[in-house]
Amino acid sequence: MNYLSVENIAKAYGERVLFEDISFGINEGQKVGFIAKNGTGKTSLLNILAGFDSPDAGKVVYRKDITTAFLPQEPNLDPNLTVEETIFSSDNEILNIINRYEKALKNPDDAEAYQKAFEEMDAAQAWDFETQYKQILFKLKLDDLSKEVKHLSGGQKKRLALTVMLLQKPNFIIMDEPTNHLDLDMIEWLEEYFKKENFTIFMVTHDRYFLERVCNEIVELDHGNLYTYKGNYGYYLDKKDARMAQEATNTEKAKQLYKKELDWMRRQPKARTTKSKSRIDDFQDIKDRAHKRRQDHEVQLELNMERLGSKIVELHNIGKSFQDKQLLENFSYNFKRGERIGIIGKNGTGKSTFLNILTGGVKPDTGKVVIGETIKFGYYTQAGINIKPGQKVIEVIREFGDYIPLKKGRQISAQQLLERFLFDRKKQYDFVEKLSGGERKRLYLCTVLIQNPNFLILDEPTNDLDIVTLNVLESFLLDFPGCLLVVSHDRYFMDKIVDHLFVFQGNTEVQDFPGNYTDYRAYEDSATAEAREETSQNDNNKKDWKKTSSGSKLNYNEQKEFGKLEKEIAKLEKKKEKLQQKFLEDLDPDEIKENSIKLQEIDDAIKTKTERWFELGAKVE
Repeated sequence: MNYLSVENIAKAYGERVLFEDISFGINEGQKVGFIAKNGTGKTSLLNILAGFDSPDAGKVVYRKDITTAFLPQEPNLDPNLTVEETIFSSDNEILNIINRYEKALKNPDDAEAYQKAFEEMDAAQAWDFETQYKQILFKLKLDDLSKEVKHLSGGQKKRLALTVMLLQKPNFIIMDEPTNHLDLDMIEWLEEYFKKENFTIFMVTHDRYFLERVCNEIVELDHGNLYTYKGNYGYYLDKKDARMAQEATNTEKAKQLYKKELDWMRRQPKARTTKSKSRIDDFQDIKDRAHKRRQDHEVQLELNMERLGSKIVELHNIGKSFQDKQLLENFSYNFKRGERIGIIGKNGTGKSTFLNILTGGVKPDTGKVVIGETIKFGYYTQAGINIKPGQKVIEVIREFGDYIPLKKGRQISAQQLLERFLFDRKKQYDFVEKLSGGERKRLYLCTVLIQNPNFLILDEPTNDLDIVTLNVLESFLLDFPGCLLVVSHDRYFMDKIVDHLFVFQGNTEVQDFPGNYTDYRAYEDSATAEAREETSQNDNNKKDWKKTSSGSKLNYNEQKEFGKLEKEIAKLEKKKEKLQQKFLEDLDPDEIKENSIKLQEIDDAIKTKTERWFELGAKVE
């Protein structure tokens, strides 16, 4: 059953054409993820589908008997209503059914009206509506039903709008970045909810695991053309690679044909037969195909990173509370060179507070933060770029200088730097407030990186960035030689770039977990399964992979540590060998002293890690 037909639509703002001649359809049961680069009109297309904007050309046709709902990035809610009042003021057919039933109860003499209202309540499963909305609000951490919307954070408003949409149980859902402002538990709950409920979905999201697990079709807008892939995100990646390879082959064939036809055209055949005229007409098409070039510009990231000294950052017995809520207590940690730590945890457990303490924005109530002399923080916050009225893109970068230093003593102009971040010369003179959400994030990322930090802190860096930019950012971070600390709800992103996690579990508890997010989920799922098994079979021998029944096998954390130690010891041995080679060179006394200190530090680290490796190895049977 066809729900929606989009026929040859186009949209432009002044001279800027977002898209034109776009056509596609949505059928019942499809869960479609829409992928396109930032600034190509993703949000504009969603607004057109939702009826909040009109195309410049073409039309959007909906099936008459379906209900639709739209979740925008910035919900428009009545600020004076409470959370519960917002639920009951929504345009929800179930609420209308409940109202008709309550009216029927007041008129018991009208048996026919009562019977009809009763049957409607049954059909819509409206009897437990209160239970339904309270369950969803609980899952999305909106427990205070009497709190007014104007006192909610931006994330809470987004979650309330999501609740209103889900409760409507529409046939067709349009969503713009539905996972923004959701913590990991909420995202996984939402994935399961969409698998269970029979929604038809069209959405834009940067969350690649969400695309993988929810969508059964991907639609990509690429250089003005639409491509449809009948599968999830992994299927899309495979088929896109195949399409790109085929396009390259076709272009090469067209070039060969173009050379042949060009030679024929230059000979200017005198006899203009019908066949030769047709060949001349086809020549322009062959020429266009032969000269077809993909404008696949990618963000180019480069740093002139300051050298890290021996002392990085030390946290000693940090404690912090707000009002009656204790977030951190006696937390200590010494950061090491090249560490790549991810931070996960539910909203409100102190993740952002921790980052602000680390960077000096918030003072701890107890304890102290010791920062090494060579440390230069780069802090990418959730708040994003501070937009000044009337400020142009180029002016944002020129605040850091007309020329920006790069590696090996090189420098580039502010204009050249912006071009590396995909802002062409024309876009550089646009007002910042006119940029799309993703373009603002990209500009903000540019301002953080050009300060050449050696300790990079990223608080939700993936929000609003397109998937192409995310892939480039991931590649850059994998090669980043400094320290990296990341808070993100993007599980794909975390899996790719972090080595271990700080898990903020609430009530001041912070777990240091040796692995990425998928490792942690496997560990948690295993622990849950083991707890169930212990409850039902207290007297049985358990063979769970992380159970240590005899005390002679490694538990999960120790297995991860054991494998990690082998790699770390091998790396240290290589560093030691390189450093020893340097002593063969003609060094001055200061260099000899510095290298001697480094060599001693490496020897000490090898000794400590080797002792721990033997200790764990003794447990392995």
